[in-house]
Amino acid sequence: MTRRQQPRAADSGGQPDDSLVDTDRALAEARALGFEMAGVVTRGDSEHMAHFRRWIASGLHGHMDYLSRHDAVGRRADLDRTLPGFQSALVVAHSYADDHPTTPPTHPSRAIIARYARGRDYHHVITEKLDTLAQHLEVLAGRPLRRRAYVDTGPLLERELAVRAGLGWFGRNTMLIHPRRGSYFFLGVLLTDLALRPSPPFAEDHCGTCRNCLDACPTGALLGYDDDGAPVMDATRCISYLTIELKGPIPVELRPAIGNRVYGCDICQEVCPWNERFSTPAPEPAYEPRPELDNPSLIDLATRLLEMSGKAFLREYRDSPVSRARRNGLLRNVCVALGNWGAAEAVPVLERAAGDQSELVREHARWALERIGTAGAGRRMDILSD
Repeated sequence: MTRRQQPRAADSGGQPDDSLVDTDRALAEARALGFEMAGVVTRGDSEHMAHFRRWIASGLHGHMDYLSRHDAVGRRADLDRTLPGFQSALVVAHSYADDHPTTPPTHPSRAIIARYARGRDYHHVITEKLDTLAQHLEVLAGRPLRRRAYVDTGPLLERELAVRAGLGWFGRNTMLIHPRRGSYFFLGVLLTDLALRPSPPFAEDHCGTCRNCLDACPTGALLGYDDDGAPVMDATRCISYLTIELKGPIPVELRPAIGNRVYGCDICQEVCPWNERFSTPAPEPAYEPRPELDNPSLIDLATRLLEMSGKAFLREYRDSPVSRARRNGLLRNVCVALGNWGAAEAVPVLERAAGDQSELVREHARWALERIGTAGAGRRMDILSD
């Protein structure tokens, strides 16, 4: 991601005069660039920081050590440490809702890739738009801005900032949900030294007594609200964490629950009533699915990955979110999905994967072969008993 920071223009009083910058105009500029929602956050203490610290202390972040680094935690609590002279942030939402349905459970031979990861990398798309937005704001302000853009990569509590900016509420599934747009959208944050007017925060929680997401999560990763009313997730059990963030072996006891999801998971969003009612396809062409990532055949995907080196994989998917899993991680996930499918026709490609140069891939391929063998033995016993 490109992060640009420009020096503040010199002025006689030590502080720039931003009286010419109209906040409504700034928000209109954001919407004109394709952001469906936008709001402004100014200086203020975080109300979510205590929950975040408890979550880290409980180890629920798993191996995502970048979240628990002392400096990163401190910067989340104080935006001045990320952008000296911080005054206000524009928080934006960019929809990735589409009309491409996920593969139903009755088609376990095909790979499910999370909706957001099937097209171009959202980090690149939104960062480019935020940079353009910053340039427009500089024209309005008549000076260079001290600024920094983040898209899901910086030491920020993006969803808390989005609540404070009026973009939605923390759902029980830990996602940000808007009552008229659902939750299929990315968040971006542009920190600036502009003195803008803050937007009204989103104050209500509309989840009510609904437990759809908790009940549907196959690995039990969603733990409900804590005593302070904050939603809690055990990331170490989340399918998105297991298939993307986890770099080592997937715990054996969780592999069957992953099914045929090879990169990320949308289950807690798919069952959310707010998405069922209000999510509409987004017009952004960059998020159109790449054909080979739109519910491909597991066997075809495994074959394709086996024929790639790690470097070739990164070249092929350099502008795709799936690059984060790397070649070995994605192939590991595909082996698990093939084992869960349990069909004999998956055996040849799994046998090939069992000889892969990566021990990570080999171990998961052997597990899948054993699982298919066990399933086959069970089917034979059923036939004999009949």
